[in-house]
Amino acid sequence: MIQTIPIETFLESLNTYDLIIDARSPHEYGESHIPFAQNFYALNDEEHHEIGTIYKQISPFEARVKGASYVCLNAARHIHDIYPAFTPNSRVAIYCARGGMRSSSLGTILSNIGYRIDRVIGGYKSYRTFVTDYLEHLPSVNFITLAGNTGCGKSDLLNELENVIDLEKMANHYGSVFGDVNGTQPSQKEFQNRLVHALLTLKADKKAFVEAESKRIGKIMLPPALYKQMESGFRIQITAPLEQRIERIMRMYDTMDESFFIERMERISPYISRDDKAAGIAAFENGDLPKVSEILLTQYYDKVYKVTIKPDMIVHNDNPSKTLEILRGIQDEQQR
Repeated sequence: MIQTIPIETFLESLNTYDLIIDARSPHEYGESHIPFAQNFYALNDEEHHEIGTIYKQISPFEARVKGASYVCLNAARHIHDIYPAFTPNSRVAIYCARGGMRSSSLGTILSNIGYRIDRVIGGYKSYRTFVTDYLEHLPSVNFITLAGNTGCGKSDLLNELENVIDLEKMANHYGSVFGDVNGTQPSQKEFQNRLVHALLTLKADKKAFVEAESKRIGKIMLPPALYKQMESGFRIQITAPLEQRIERIMRMYDTMDESFFIERMERISPYISRDDKAAGIAAFENGDLPKVSEILLTQYYDKVYKVTIKPDMIVHNDNPSKTLEILRGIQDEQQR
């Protein structure tokens, strides 16, 4: 059985689906997709381009004939991955770019086998409309905003807390010149998708933790409404001993190759003395990561970090377990 459902119904049931199928091409899926969706494409990238060309230059009928043959071949391969991982009792949703032929064709094949399929009206386009509207008219979120110098353990604390928006994790970036050490960032659209999903899963009756960020995390721009709410949240300045900060950021530099490190050191040349820059590079080449971390913390990060908003509270994070206890207590107190 296959039924069409509006995007609102789909989103209300998002967490109840056993399988969400993105029937678009791998390139479209890779750029951005609905959270938890898996890419069982109706047409791969080359086929999608070919069918589009036939549709425009020859005829829609010829395009549908050729497209149908590709969909059948691709469906035959996908079925072996879908079953037995997902049985006819599984809840399955499917979408394509606009809720058209690709999701309809693949969904019909799966439905005729015996799967119960919910096909999203308007497809991914309707989802993106929902996401952009949500971010433009963002509901009020009661944030507890954690600020503080690099290496004070804010990210580690967020990993242990509940009701959290971890922007750096979503953006795959640490928010500094060395921040993209873990690889490519998601597209702006994909970041927005992740962000809206995280915001929708927050407990409305409980304060939410977020780390203070600039308006840009790497290449990702934060939505203005979100940034404004973060800035106006209950602000806690996290501090920590230098020794602990060095230990924390050593993890980041341990994953860098030399060319990446030196290129980023060149970028910060206007903000660090020539001697400190040379000393940092020499320490890195010698494998002295504690020295690298100390130089960058004291001679770069701490000097460029500016406290622009007076904190409501300062918490010294020399004992993370104790800090977590304090933060959870603040969260409980703030919600009353």
